[in-house]
Amino acid sequence: MTNATTTTPRVALVTGTASGIGEAVVRHFRELGHQVLAVDFNEQAQEKADAVGAAFFRADLTDGEACKAAVAEAIKRFERVDILVNNAGIQHVSPIEDFPEAKWRQILDLMLTAPFLLSQAAWPSMRAGGWGRIVNIASVHAQVASPGKSAYISAKHGMIGLTKTAALEGGPQGITANAVCPAYVKTPLVDNQIADQAKLHGMDEQEVVEQIMLKNAAIKRLIEPHEVAELVAYLASDAAGAVTGSSFNIDLGWTAQ
Repeated sequence: MTNATTTTPRVALVTGTASGIGEAVVRHFRELGHQVLAVDFNEQAQEKADAVGAAFFRADLTDGEACKAAVAEAIKRFERVDILVNNAGIQHVSPIEDFPEAKWRQILDLMLTAPFLLSQAAWPSMRAGGWGRIVNIASVHAQVASPGKSAYISAKHGMIGLTKTAALEGGPQGITANAVCPAYVKTPLVDNQIADQAKLHGMDEQEVVEQIMLKNAAIKRLIEPHEVAELVAYLASDAAGAVTGSSFNIDLGWTAQ
């Protein structure tokens, strides 16, 4: 993946940048010389963006108009969008029988509808430039399922379908689309899940990490955000021009079974 460090500087829009994977992707893109618009609902993300010289746009991406506005802001600031990283996400752990409808709709809106609308809005700019990279941050749960996560898993499975369709439609226009499927990453989202899973399964939090999160992993540790950012950078680079419609597992060997 070292060729990613020599890629042509591009304009990237990254969502969900307040912490974790999104924050790491913004930082890494800036190190590579890309112009970046960091998009998040959390205003604390602006401090993270400012620290690395990225622009910031506050948006609630469950609102379709906000998705369009985010892309318009990137084009206003930088004249185009070359790279789109759909990373924003939330989690709720509850059995299907008790899963709140409002939470289901919020998760699907943020994690499946928003990536579609952002891709749709960025598409004309990528097509005009004859070059585009869409990288969707899916999950190992785009490949497998776990109890209590019906909305999250449905959204992530849907993201794989969106990725494949975008790849087929984008190929003739120089636009690639790929998905990254991490297992558990050291992020605040995962920290919150540990507490939720402990409650759901009647375990203490260390047992959740060992017996649930790392149960199926060949490598018994959580993933660092920068490891995911490195893979994203490769897929967003000139070197990955022949790679499209693929899902890349960075899952500690979970799906090798």
